[in-house]
Amino acid sequence: MIKVAADPYAFPYQQELTPQNTALIVIDVQIDFCNFGGYLDQKGFDISLTRTVIQPIKALLTVARAKGFPIFHTREGHRSDLADLSEVKHWRSHRAGAEIGSEGPLGRILVRGEPGWQIVPELAPLPGEPVIDKPGNGAFYATDLDLLLQRIGVKNLVICGLTTAVCVHSTLREASDRGYDILLLEDCCAESDPRLHAAAIEMVKMEGGIFGTVGTSQAFISTVSSLPDVKEQQSELDQYVAFS
Repeated sequence: MIKVAADPYAFPYQQELTPQNTALIVIDVQIDFCNFGGYLDQKGFDISLTRTVIQPIKALLTVARAKGFPIFHTREGHRSDLADLSEVKHWRSHRAGAEIGSEGPLGRILVRGEPGWQIVPELAPLPGEPVIDKPGNGAFYATDLDLLLQRIGVKNLVICGLTTAVCVHSTLREASDRGYDILLLEDCCAESDPRLHAAAIEMVKMEGGIFGTVGTSQAFISTVSSLPDVKEQQSELDQYVAFS
């Protein structure tokens, strides 16, 4: 049975890992969180920490695409009129020195359509890969993500992205409450403070995996390497149709 080695349990907990029951979610690897002049940089955080996820996620996407896993991307951002931005979130962002909606070097901070809101070019979604635009930290809040996952029969989620203690953690907790089994890829997540990253990883593993299990992109890639590529699957299907 194909499972990914992880801590505190192999993933998924019960089923065999397949592209039919498992999806990859890449959370908020946006220019605003990874580039100079963006949201995190305006707050005074070291963006070299968040940029560390770009190359491992790029390698992860290459393999996940080749094997036919459904891939979802998320972006945090708000309407241009800020109608979906709560008063308290607006106040907090202003207090932190990066007011949402204000003008910055990368356009209006965390506003949909602005340069800083875009996903970093290295991880740009391919045609057909859904992009979930979310106004909150969690990817299930005020979005159709759960519906899209249910429609294709997904039971398990491989989660990575930014930031570990905030949007990644909010999403995996929401997913856990909805009954999904979760693999968090710790080398494909990052935080503005390494201590928060470490704590967030440990929270997932406590009580025998209260929110899921934790592994690495290398473990996932090694496990799925035995699965046929999408091209091979299509070739087998074409042969079957021709024979029929």
